[in-house]
Amino acid sequence: MSDTETPQWVAQLALERPGFSLKAHLALPLKGIVALFGPSGSGKTTLLRALAGLERLEGGYVQFRDQLWQDERRKIFQPVHRRRLGMIFQESRLFRHLNVRQNLSYGRRHTEVTDHPVDEETLITLLELEPLLNRTVAHLSGGERQRVALGRALLASPQVLLMDEPLASLDETGKKRIIIYIRSLVARLNIPVLMVTHHLGEIHQLADHLVLMEEGRILGHGPLPTMLTRLDLPLAHDPDSAVVIPAQVVARDETFRLVRLRFGTGEHTIQMADPGFDLHEQVRVRIMARDVSLTLSHPEKSSILNIFPAVVEQSQVVGSSQYMVKLKVSGTTFLSRITVKSHTLMALHKGLRLFVQVKSVALEK
Repeated sequence: MSDTETPQWVAQLALERPGFSLKAHLALPLKGIVALFGPSGSGKTTLLRALAGLERLEGGYVQFRDQLWQDERRKIFQPVHRRRLGMIFQESRLFRHLNVRQNLSYGRRHTEVTDHPVDEETLITLLELEPLLNRTVAHLSGGERQRVALGRALLASPQVLLMDEPLASLDETGKKRIIIYIRSLVARLNIPVLMVTHHLGEIHQLADHLVLMEEGRILGHGPLPTMLTRLDLPLAHDPDSAVVIPAQVVARDETFRLVRLRFGTGEHTIQMADPGFDLHEQVRVRIMARDVSLTLSHPEKSSILNIFPAVVEQSQVVGSSQYMVKLKVSGTTFLSRITVKSHTLMALHKGLRLFVQVKSVALEK
């Protein structure tokens, strides 16, 4: 769904409790991964549970596509089992008395509608579960349990997949593997996902659309590249602030073992160490604001390979001694974190033409 189309998941929800209130008016796309992001206690899980029907909030309204899930004014409330949801939690919640195959089959057993049928054997192959099928839950690692939980949820043929901190209990290796599985399955099966997380790195790697929450309020929501670069939101002020840029693998430099990634509206390409991806493959590039420096003239014989012409769009003070500078490079927004002194010496202002130097690039695929 493009940003100009009518949103397919609309909600108005409010909750008042001692010491906590939630107010959420949302219009979300049903494509890719929508992330609810914010610090602990911001209301992410409460909002997820209300959208799922696990909590009934007074005065609530939730419409999913053409299905009216909740309208308290008309006394309408569809219970969770009628909403055709797949759900994954921080803990896998597998049945400990069943083996992996039996846990997977349980998801299929309770499927009544198959608008998005998922073949069990294909899913087993995609999640690399063949060696685990006869194991009990007690003999699985945390990452293996989450893979089984993901498979079981998808075998229920959900119309949307909800995930509440699905990576929180995993080590870094386990997280990386599950992230790869989630991205590939969402793309292949075309199932929309709503995910709760408070880790910015997970947002960079997974989210397509972001809902930013704080103290029960929604500070903003929109496409990930837009949300990451809004200087009026706290994400751009975070020490790990970054941009996430869609790019395409367009060429290889076999001599120096580099790969070129085209981004934006022009012919500019990012060079980086070759990770072995296929030509024409679509990838995500993460560039940290602290890894982008600025210069008024094009440097000669620099060790930095990625140098692009840019235009200053906006700048704002961050903390007591730094500026965050927002720039356009080939139609794509970049961020650069520099000192107040550098900002002053360079006399930065809106519309100024200069060059950005990208010191480091991370490939999220």
